[in-house]
Amino acid sequence: MKQTVLILGGSGKIGSHATDAFWDAGWEIRQYDRKSGDMVKAAQGADVIVNGLNPPAYHNWERSIPAITSQVIAAAKASRATVIIPGNIYNYGDQPGVLDENTPQTATTRKGRIRIAMEESYRAAGVQTIILRAGNFIDPAGNKDIMRMLMMREIKKGKITAAGDPETLLAYAYVPDWARAAVKLANKRAALSLFEDIPFPGHAFTTAELQRCIARHTGQDIKINRFPWWAMTLLGPFWELAREMREMRYLYAMPHKIGSTKFDQLVPGFEPTDLEEVMLAGLPRDINPDKMVRTSGQAIIAQ
Repeated sequence: MKQTVLILGGSGKIGSHATDAFWDAGWEIRQYDRKSGDMVKAAQGADVIVNGLNPPAYHNWERSIPAITSQVIAAAKASRATVIIPGNIYNYGDQPGVLDENTPQTATTRKGRIRIAMEESYRAAGVQTIILRAGNFIDPAGNKDIMRMLMMREIKKGKITAAGDPETLLAYAYVPDWARAAVKLANKRAALSLFEDIPFPGHAFTTAELQRCIARHTGQDIKINRFPWWAMTLLGPFWELAREMREMRYLYAMPHKIGSTKFDQLVPGFEPTDLEEVMLAGLPRDINPDKMVRTSGQAIIAQ
């Protein structure tokens, strides 16, 4: 008998790739978006709920996140479904190094505290919950991910953008890999605890390593520009997204990766996508190396 998964936010980064991964694994797929009405009714008969809903551009997190959480918990209780959530590292605050399930959750930002409260709501509700915690998501479809919106925004001019020191190691998660891992955990949910915090190791690389990878692939010199945080500061009082991004600046100055011990124990033999393919996922499909702007050096960093 087929198992059924309800994908919340099926057109988003998480939802679209979770749909593909569960379909490939033989699950029956249902999708729910913000216009679908009663989530409890939509979840009837579902074995698993993947929560891909997230307020766009960080809009009104204080109200939106608790509201979504309450809906999902009610749906999971009614259907007795397991909930899988794409966790992030906001919970940890500014703690460089290897981040895992044992890292203290000492959020230093409002959004980090909101995420901690959200996860505690699931724990307290008594519904089986899997937090599959990851770094910055990279979507090969370019669905408003960090690569297309920030790092590769000027790649056709031969430039990539660093939000911090280009030599800082940062954690990333290739969304198709995350989705495949979610399926594997869903299939073994009966052996898992009621609440599981599972770090997803994904990949870790620096912007300088990304620059060198793109340069090799395109045969062009690639310049690294610094992200204009000063502009976010000036625009913050008038533009919500600028203000919300500014709060998370510390993440790009904090060298970190995500630990793999627990994930490897639960999902042994998992094969992530090749690092170079992940790094190149943000390149526009229509990019023509011959039309990229040539620069005078191989790794030029603009101050």
